[in-house]
Amino acid sequence: MDTKSTGLVRALGLRDSLAIVIGSMIGTGIFLKTTSMVQEVGAMHWVLLAWFVAGVLSLLGAFTYSELGAMFPEAGGTYVYLREGYGPLPAFLSGWVSFLVISPGSIAAYAVASVTFLNGYEWIREHQSFVVIGLIGGFSLLNGLAVSFGGRVQSFFTGLKIAMVLLIALAIFYHVPSQESFLFSKSQSGGVLTWSGFGMATLAALWAYDGWDAIARVGGEILRPQRTLPLALIFGILTVFGLYALINVAYFWALPLSEIQNANSSLYPEALPVATKAVMSFMGDSGVQILSFVFLISTLGAMNGSILTSARVPYAMAKDQLFIRFLAKLSPHTHVPVRAIWFQSGLAMVMALSGTFDQLTNYVVFSAWIFYGFTGITLFVFRKKKPDLKRDFKVPGYPLVPALFVGMSLLLVINTLMESPFESFIGLCFLLSGIPAYFFFKPKIEV
Repeated sequence: MDTKSTGLVRALGLRDSLAIVIGSMIGTGIFLKTTSMVQEVGAMHWVLLAWFVAGVLSLLGAFTYSELGAMFPEAGGTYVYLREGYGPLPAFLSGWVSFLVISPGSIAAYAVASVTFLNGYEWIREHQSFVVIGLIGGFSLLNGLAVSFGGRVQSFFTGLKIAMVLLIALAIFYHVPSQESFLFSKSQSGGVLTWSGFGMATLAALWAYDGWDAIARVGGEILRPQRTLPLALIFGILTVFGLYALINVAYFWALPLSEIQNANSSLYPEALPVATKAVMSFMGDSGVQILSFVFLISTLGAMNGSILTSARVPYAMAKDQLFIRFLAKLSPHTHVPVRAIWFQSGLAMVMALSGTFDQLTNYVVFSAWIFYGFTGITLFVFRKKKPDLKRDFKVPGYPLVPALFVGMSLLLVINTLMESPFESFIGLCFLLSGIPAYFFFKPKIEV
């Protein structure tokens, strides 16, 4: 699909695409989620294993999406792949959930986390709702400019975030004496593993990896997408995988297990984040405000990436006349779906004011992985029904790699249904509400 037919401009190169992948993933999870993971499994080695499993699952997804993205380099990502594989109804349901839950939920979670990192400032603590709305609105305004500008903003934030994670981890190793018998001490290695607890820990880790698919949503704006998209996905996830492993070991290096368990989470909403506690172990109280600002930069970068890419889904649906046609309009000056950006931002503001961070992320991850699994199956459909379709990238280890991705996605969804029934029920209600919505919008195709 070329820019003449869509109105979109292909202006994102490999550097911008890598920045979107890495920057959309490194946000809040790496600074917060280790605590809830420890609460679920109670031991360092199980937490690290959950991070590893989540990273492998994300990499399997990246391989799968790389082949799909190279075949269909259009705006919309998952929505486009499901449309081509199964038809309009499944595609619409994925786009519907993305528009109502996944995208605004992600943006809202980033905004809520930003306020969490700044709760040391009294004015911000007293005006949290105002700050959340201001952050979402401000970055939506920025992303209404040309996509190349949004790409440059994302590259800037991503460079800062990579440097930040490396500096924090290395500073911890340099300044903090390791816990006695670090790798094998009872304080770090206790805990009894259960499947449900490990599944919930993996779900928490997947929030930190969430965003790897964002680049697929802007497939219609990537230069040489058949080459750029696979490279950005695979090398982006490998980079994040290494950074996450490094900083999680640093947390356990600096803090006893009890300090990690009592850090900021749904159980301890007023506590400091685990990353702040780790850095305070050598910087003291004087480093809290500086570190909060650094965390804010990371979170805002992820929010920018989510706002930049997410609006392309309702835009693609509207272009197919499966959604509000109003959202198919591009800005005549910037060639960006500004109306879709502001619609999703309004929903994000409502969600940010109505849920906690962990609740928001559970809505997002559960809903997203239902459709990731169905999208993985489309690869088998296309290999069978469209064997002659041009593929500039093929999944290595086919059919094992996509089969593992689909199977692990299914297990994750089942475990979430069992362990977080309320959040899962809400997510399923949003999904099922898309069926009547589909039939409401569908006649517009036939007019």
